[in-house]
Amino acid sequence: MHSPTIGQPFYERLVEHKLIIPVGVPGAFGRGAVFEDVLRRFDAAVSRIAKDDGAEQMLFPPILDRRVFEKSEFLDSFPQLAGSVFSFAGTDAQHAELRDRVREGRPWSDLQSMTGVVLSPAACYPVYPSFTGTLSEAGRLVDMQNWVFRHEPSPEPTRMQAFRVREFVRAGAPDVVVRWRDMWLARGLSLLRSLGLHAGSVAASDPFFGRAGRMLAASQREQELKFEVVVPILSEEVPTAVCSFNYHREHFGKIFDIHTSDGQIAQTACLGFGMERVVMALFAAHGFVPAEWPEAVREVLAS
Repeated sequence: MHSPTIGQPFYERLVEHKLIIPVGVPGAFGRGAVFEDVLRRFDAAVSRIAKDDGAEQMLFPPILDRRVFEKSEFLDSFPQLAGSVFSFAGTDAQHAELRDRVREGRPWSDLQSMTGVVLSPAACYPVYPSFTGTLSEAGRLVDMQNWVFRHEPSPEPTRMQAFRVREFVRAGAPDVVVRWRDMWLARGLSLLRSLGLHAGSVAASDPFFGRAGRMLAASQREQELKFEVVVPILSEEVPTAVCSFNYHREHFGKIFDIHTSDGQIAQTACLGFGMERVVMALFAAHGFVPAEWPEAVREVLAS
């Protein structure tokens, strides 16, 4: 992980060019018009590559049914990243107490209670309940762009609490899922390199919590269940992940009762482009004015 101070000059340049807008919270910021235009153009480039894949298009809100979240076992591995939604549901007297505490700067969280939703911790999580049952022989393929929340506040600009992921999810037989993942790894590298980014792939692991989590992370790397495409943003020595590929095997198939056409537990995999990180990588590589970028890069992003 980068030291926050490494990213400070880059953050300041993004602000200076009105590409991002500070909001006073670490890991959160607004996006300016130019930033959003580049993001939209990159999204369109991904769509052009995927247009003949026959994926189902889906869109989900940035909240997730708490029952699905609990069922996913996310809290088993990443309790430090989760964000639950709480709300007030009290009496008039409790409301007066709430109001007084807020005005006086006193804690007021105990006057709220947990709701039926959480902030989505992964773009793919809302999809799996829709797969429940028996898949066709071809399996399922879904394409979406969703907001994701991770509670890891940091002044380092590429480490955000809220960000967008262009996500593809594949479900089916093992050979189908692995072949699809490998195809997209090649596609992702090719696309990012066509944008003048020095992209490479590495075996990676998720930020599992605690001592047991370190063992899970080691196992994940050894079995090559997760790959990341990394590019230099804040430094050449420690490149930043802008795209990740996760092979879940039967994890979600078991949890959500998903079966292949021959009755086996379905396997799943997903890939996600971190949209804001890709955009930041482009600014880091080519400067803060897209009109001055190399012609070849601008051609890929033409839409």
